[in-house]
Amino acid sequence: MYRYETHLHTSPVSKCAVSTVRECLEFYKKLDYDGVFITNHFLKGNINIDPSLPYEEKIDFYFSDYEEGLRIGKEIGIKVFCGIEISFCGTDFLVYGLDKQWYLDHPQIMDMTARETMEYLMSCGAFVVQAHPYREASYIDHIRLFPRSVHGVEIINASRTKEENDLAKIYADFYGHFHLAGSDNHKCEEGRALAGVESEDAINCAEEFIQAVKNGKMSVFTI
Repeated sequence: MYRYETHLHTSPVSKCAVSTVRECLEFYKKLDYDGVFITNHFLKGNINIDPSLPYEEKIDFYFSDYEEGLRIGKEIGIKVFCGIEISFCGTDFLVYGLDKQWYLDHPQIMDMTARETMEYLMSCGAFVVQAHPYREASYIDHIRLFPRSVHGVEIINASRTKEENDLAKIYADFYGHFHLAGSDNHKCEEGRALAGVESEDAINCAEEFIQAVKNGKMSVFTI
C-alpha cells in the first residue's frame, strides 16, 4: 500500500511547527510513506510573516516551505504535494488541488467570509475538507460546521481525541462527505500518533489524489 500524510505543518512557515521541512520529509521517508501534503497555516493563520507585506510577498514566503520540500523530496525520494490550511477563528479547512500561481492570481479570497471562500475555492476546482471539525480548545469560542461548503471531513486527526474524531465521522456520514485522515503533525518525532490515507496505487499529483478519494480508492489509516 502507498501511504500519504494529508495534514502537515513545517517550520519556518507555520509559527506553531517545530520540525523543518527536511526533518519532516526524512521522518516520513523513514516510515516508508510515498508522499506528504505540506498544509501550512495560510496567511490569516498562525504563520511567521509580517502582515504589512504586500500580498505577493506573503504568497512567495508561504510557498517557500513547499518549494523547498519539492527539492528535498527529489533528493531523498519522497513525493511532496501542495495543500493549504485556511483558518477562521479556530474553524479550519484543508484545501487541495490549487497551485501557487492560482493564489497569486486570486487575492480577493482574503476578503471573503469562510463560507464564501470555501464555495469559491470549490467552484475553481479545489477539493475542500473540514479539518478536526469538533476540536475543542481555549481559543475556540464555539464549534462551527460547514456541511454545504466542503467535499470531505477529516474523520481522524491524530492530534485530537477519540471523542472528537468519532463525532467527525458521524458528521461526515450524515452528510455523505468523503472521509480523510491526517496527523496534523507539527513535530516529527518517533512514537507520536499518525494518521493518513493509503491506496493500492501510487499518486503523482494532487489531481490524482482528489480523483482517488472521489473514486473510493483511498482509505484512512492510523499508526
